[in-house]
Amino acid sequence: MASGTLLDKANQVRPGEELDIARVDAWLQVHVDGLQGTPAVTQYSGGASNWTYCLAYANREIILRRAPAGTKAKGAHDMGREYRLQKALKPVYDYVPEMLGYCEDESVIGTDFYVMEKLTGIIPRKNLPRALSLDSTTTHTLCKNVLDCMIQLHKVDYKAADLAHLGKGAGYIKRQIEGWCHRYQKAKTWNVPSGKFVMNWLQNNMPVSEQICITHNDFRFDNVVLDEHDPTRILGVLDWELATLGDPLMDLGNTLAYWVQEDDDFLAQQTRRQPTHLHGMLSRDEVVAYYCQQMDIDIDDFTFYEVYGLFRLAGIVQQIYYRYHHKQTRNPAYKQFWVFVHYLLWRCKKAIKRQKR
Repeated sequence: MASGTLLDKANQVRPGEELDIARVDAWLQVHVDGLQGTPAVTQYSGGASNWTYCLAYANREIILRRAPAGTKAKGAHDMGREYRLQKALKPVYDYVPEMLGYCEDESVIGTDFYVMEKLTGIIPRKNLPRALSLDSTTTHTLCKNVLDCMIQLHKVDYKAADLAHLGKGAGYIKRQIEGWCHRYQKAKTWNVPSGKFVMNWLQNNMPVSEQICITHNDFRFDNVVLDEHDPTRILGVLDWELATLGDPLMDLGNTLAYWVQEDDDFLAQQTRRQPTHLHGMLSRDEVVAYYCQQMDIDIDDFTFYEVYGLFRLAGIVQQIYYRYHHKQTRNPAYKQFWVFVHYLLWRCKKAIKRQKR
């Protein structure tokens, strides 16, 4: 196997999303020690939210994260919060990348941004790299190791680690349901459903009790970095934009909204962003069973968390599509996102009807 053939690489910067590299470099030379030369700049295509760039200097590569252009949902794309959260979490959760610096001076590139270490490895996106072939047993091990990273995060004693400032905590479920209902309605365009049936069901079926822990809220395979020499070993977890203090089962519901398994329908397979379809991966039901066993959680019915995860994802997708619909972004990947919103709301209704049988 040729060295480097498995490693995740950035691509050419998308038109309209270029950095003023002279100004960025001038700021970095003051705030990050030891950078040599002028960086070559590439951009990662995986994210549909914040823009992520790789800056390759002569002696090292670093990652720059910034908010996208256009209208932003209130509380979203807060680079300062994302930077501070990871910096605070790093001492108690080693899978967080090292933070290198935060720039709040918007005159540098038109918005604030932060830079962090680059974790060099494999990112398991829609498909594993062609040069990487895992048998079902190894795939099963990889699957459980990724889930164990989430479980480890949820087991962090945030009070003992002095991380209670990361979120409001109690009342999380109610805030999430109210918040995502509002955000979906605000971002609605003419070509997507009203979502009233699903929103009403969520508001009327909120669990009485909740647990509070550190939640990632975007925990997916394509947000982890794997060791190229041992693809079952996790080097790090990325994209902490949405992390907070929340309910662990809500976080699991978010993860499973992206979980396209081997026997899912055609449209689900078309929207798949991670290799959870591979033989050896756990099914969604098996993920819930494994997670609850490891966390010592006893739950009779996961439907509320499943529907919440799917509806929240519909809200995220619709917010992104809203920007495209109103010509605030030119990324052609967003053109058909409205179809995905229809599909996710259909999945919500299907899960609700299945529960009533």
